[in-house]
Amino acid sequence: MSRQSLLPLMVAAFLCSIFVFCVDPAHSQGRGQGRGQAAALPDGPGKEMVQTNCTKCHATNLIVNSGGYTRQGWEDLFNTMVAVPKEESIVMADYLAKNFPEQPRPAAVVIPGPVTVSFKEWAAPSLGSRPHDPEPGPGGTIWWTGMFANVLGRLDPKTGQMKEYPAKTPASGPHGLAFDKAGNLWFTANSKSYIGKLDPKTGDITEYKMPEGVRDPHTPLFAPNGILFFTAQNANYVGRLDPKTGDIKVVKTPTDRANPYGMVFDTKGVPFVCDFGTNKIIRIDPNTLDIKEYELPSAESRPRRIAIAPDDIIWYADYSRGYLGRLDPKTGKVTDWASPSGPKSQPYGITYLNGAIWYSESAVRPNTLVRFDLKTEKFQTWIVPGGGGVIRNMKSTPDGKLVIAESGVNKVGLIEIGGAAMSKSQ
Repeated sequence: MSRQSLLPLMVAAFLCSIFVFCVDPAHSQGRGQGRGQAAALPDGPGKEMVQTNCTKCHATNLIVNSGGYTRQGWEDLFNTMVAVPKEESIVMADYLAKNFPEQPRPAAVVIPGPVTVSFKEWAAPSLGSRPHDPEPGPGGTIWWTGMFANVLGRLDPKTGQMKEYPAKTPASGPHGLAFDKAGNLWFTANSKSYIGKLDPKTGDITEYKMPEGVRDPHTPLFAPNGILFFTAQNANYVGRLDPKTGDIKVVKTPTDRANPYGMVFDTKGVPFVCDFGTNKIIRIDPNTLDIKEYELPSAESRPRRIAIAPDDIIWYADYSRGYLGRLDPKTGKVTDWASPSGPKSQPYGITYLNGAIWYSESAVRPNTLVRFDLKTEKFQTWIVPGGGGVIRNMKSTPDGKLVIAESGVNKVGLIEIGGAAMSKSQ
């Protein structure tokens, strides 16, 4: 279903939209991995139902630390994760709303502007799959990783037809995606420490195990020469894989607990990575894997995702401070701008498209889509109709659109852009 650009007065109508279920940014990624610890739930009618149904995918600490929801918000949320009879759904929603009521969240700030957008959103077939990274595919298809369902998903936006490809190893926790030039889809198995290659024509998957001690493969990205680079967040490594030989080489980041996260390549094929665990962005020599660190001015900065413009300027989502940041690698100069919804808005998924930086504010309920015009340095924002549920990553398509994965609400989306943006080159 297509939605046209939303007006500011619609903000209130969406403030009860459901959001992400998990609040721990570094330790709540996939089924069987990073699900946290069990936490005691209050006694009362519905407790056993909640424990039985919700702990199939995650620990109870994610309920306790969720920030709460309205009664309808809770019911909408767990119905995207598990199928329960209506009578049980009523009891569970009453229990959760009573014991974990909605807590204050940053309000979504909607800024009008000259660009128009329309959203199309589709629910993923597997309940509770927690779509993580989206990826534009051949023929205008959209692919995504269903971390909790252990699947890779494919959507044809023209027909709405969806297909899921199960990972070969149970509880792999598929995370990031990247296509090679031959049309194979590569993914990081976040929970089982391997990188996988899916042949979409046959469904066959080849697995490339990480070296000993290198866990949590996170973001994969192909260099122009066909070598696959990747980050391993919690292991504190970055590395590369040669698809022709399967050879893997890794190097540890200079700063402990740096948590290397998102990645981009500049026009010369040099990878840059944002270190989510610290206030640094790193540059990797593609041949030697030597690392150069760029320290951001604020010690509180935590760059979670990263984008790059055609002039090789680095842009990053400063998750902890609520800022959009700009780094010039040639000079080391850093400039930043406060995100429209404030210091607790948690900017996250980010990309470049048509003369602008686009990103999401993941802590506001519902999430927002933000556009920052690089010439005017002005913001424009929209409400994400489906709520977003934390848009962890977004990417631009060859024909000038955006693809998103709405993690906490089990959706994938396509954003079409019109107005002033259409007159700018991609």
